[in-house]
Amino acid sequence: MDPCGGGQRMLKHRGFPGRLPGTDYQFVIRRANPRGVTPLVARKRFPDRKPADRRADEGFMSALWSHFGPEPFERGNLDAGRLNWLLDREVVAVEEDFDPISYDSLLQIDEAIARVSFPRVFEADSFDDWDEETEE
Repeated sequence: MDPCGGGQRMLKHRGFPGRLPGTDYQFVIRRANPRGVTPLVARKRFPDRKPADRRADEGFMSALWSHFGPEPFERGNLDAGRLNWLLDREVVAVEEDFDPISYDSLLQIDEAIARVSFPRVFEADSFDDWDEETEE
């Protein structure tokens, strides 16, 4: 494999929403980064984040839950920037030898933490239902 990641295989999660509806908040990437895989790094969420950023986090969690549920999933084409806001809290590495610069890394939703952080996500039946509720 290409060490810079440009030639690395990247699973495309078919049916996963591309972005938060009505915004430019991206959920997936179209193709592998030719300059290398963007590393996953947990980012601290501060209480003073903009409401739009919080909605994007909630929408992304809703899409993750709707698409994968409690099962492990491959990072694939999920946007690193979005994952980084949830990493090591609501989304955790499955493998002990987690590689933050691999599209093949396995992740999983920590349901107990996600339910506390994003209770509305678990009240809706699917991402589509959540989306309709947020459009009001």
